[in-house]
Amino acid sequence: MDTNHPKPAAPEPPVEPPQSEPKNHHRHATGKTGKRSVTKEILSTVGILVAAVLLAIGLITYVFQSYQVDGPSMQQTLHNNDRLIVWKLPRTWARITGHQYVPKRGDIIIFTEDLSAYGQGSHKQLIKRVIGLPGDRVVVAHNTITIYNKQHPKGFQPDKTLPYGKDITEPAIQNEDVTLGPHQLFMCGDNRTNSLDSRFFGPINTSQVIGKLALRILPINDAQAF
Repeated sequence: MDTNHPKPAAPEPPVEPPQSEPKNHHRHATGKTGKRSVTKEILSTVGILVAAVLLAIGLITYVFQSYQVDGPSMQQTLHNNDRLIVWKLPRTWARITGHQYVPKRGDIIIFTEDLSAYGQGSHKQLIKRVIGLPGDRVVVAHNTITIYNKQHPKGFQPDKTLPYGKDITEPAIQNEDVTLGPHQLFMCGDNRTNSLDSRFFGPINTSQVIGKLALRILPINDAQAF
């Protein structure tokens, strides 16, 4: 009797396991990318900090700066420890364009002066009010300041005619008679009996000006624009 035997199945081809990247290779590539990323972040942060510092230095040097009043020479307008903002941009622009910066009469300005003869620094920074402008003849006599110029050949008294005069509560002691050169200013403190100013060390040069008082920010209850 014939018997039908099933044919044996053909053997399946061997299956090779999928090849994968070596683990060590994968870890090495990830580590390199991570280091680059961290380095880039550090350099970016350092760049931002350097730019911020340079910007701050530029603003302080050329645009505006904070100052604190030290002493009573500008009372009753300014008082000891008042915190101020001084505007430097007009002076900076004048220097860039090669022009002279001349503040207005009555402006309060910061300037440098050699006070070594008075036992102080050779580059002392002072804050005073502009009384005389280039070309003016300034006469201090009989406790009064009188200005003579082309516009006022018979003279006028700025302490009595300009708005700041209400804050001048002391007489202008000392005697002085000086005609200012084309680059000179005559400076006085508002507290005339307690101020070392042009009545003693003479006129200053316009190149000595640092900036003009713009704001008093502290104390808050006395905040004021000038």
